[in-house]
Amino acid sequence: MLTGTHRFPRQDQITYGRPAAEVAQELARAWGCSRLLVTTTRSLADGPARAFAAELGELCVGVFAGVGAHSPREGVIAGAAEARRTGADLLVALGGGSVIDATKVIQLALWADVVDAQALDAYRAGRGPGRVDVSKIPAGVRMIAIPTTLSAAEFTPFAGVTDVARRAKEGYTHPLLAPRAVILDPAVTLATPGQLWFSTGMKAVDHAVEQLCNPQRAPYADALAADGLARLAQGLLATKAAPQDLEARLQCQFGMWHAIAGVGSGRGMGPSHALGHTLGGTYGVPHGITSCVILPAVLAWTAPAAGAQQALVARALGSASAAEGVGALVRRLGLPADLKSAGVGRESFQAIAEHTMHDNGVRTSPRPIAGPEDLVEILEMAAG
Repeated sequence: MLTGTHRFPRQDQITYGRPAAEVAQELARAWGCSRLLVTTTRSLADGPARAFAAELGELCVGVFAGVGAHSPREGVIAGAAEARRTGADLLVALGGGSVIDATKVIQLALWADVVDAQALDAYRAGRGPGRVDVSKIPAGVRMIAIPTTLSAAEFTPFAGVTDVARRAKEGYTHPLLAPRAVILDPAVTLATPGQLWFSTGMKAVDHAVEQLCNPQRAPYADALAADGLARLAQGLLATKAAPQDLEARLQCQFGMWHAIAGVGSGRGMGPSHALGHTLGGTYGVPHGITSCVILPAVLAWTAPAAGAQQALVARALGSASAAEGVGALVRRLGLPADLKSAGVGRESFQAIAEHTMHDNGVRTSPRPIAGPEDLVEILEMAAG
């Protein structure tokens, strides 16, 4: 008999298809908040973020645009300092996964009064000397997420933040790190560069595929992942054909939401995400591109042990095999399809493999990964 537990993120609501500023104002009034700090990146600060802040009017106490790619610790600490300085009572993350992950941990820094990047060590996920039980830290200022990409960070209670000095991406979690509300407004995504939209869409595809191919079954998660994968495959190609099509963009947003929803099953992601964490946090490969170059190789390498589940993926993508289907989608979207194109050479493979062996995703591979040599084999298949 199948047994398991599905844990839902502690989110009040997800609103879709309505103007983001309008919904944010409604939420602020309903929650008694009057000092909203918008967090974003420099690339969005002078365009969408400024326009959004203007729509918020007197509710907005400032725009913090100091979040960098892969959410460096320093940006988290600077964002928390700005929230304290402005007296913010609600954070509004406008951007992609890096902004949303950073803002999640800005919350934690505010709740625990962390003012130094090095001090974040004690709050990382995991156990060990000097680690704080973050689940016992009472929550304070919360956040709203308005995603501009398809990374889906806004639907989970954990975040990845990069320790730049160690060139390592580290996890943080707390039951209330998940945004209190998510606003899916496809109009906000129109300014997102095409490659970023499509590559984060492939990250969402990766979420769906690795949920479907996980060796542990979870019916709720499987059903959502299958629906998410189908919506993503159709929506991404429709957006490629007509970039201004808001309905296609909304279908992509629904797809990435459903694709990630299964993580509450507790079974986690697999080796594609594990390798992606190393390639992103240590080698600077952008979010999404990691999935483009690694997922087809992972599917090919694990195929002998995941035939039935990969058949579901292949059917959703209209292909003879899961690996071919994902690879074809990557190419049709005009994205890098191998590690060489992503700037990663064979001389780095052994180091990548050894680092990745510490990632939990390695242990949820449908085909067991015995050691770094197996990961090197996957990397060779993705080399180009």
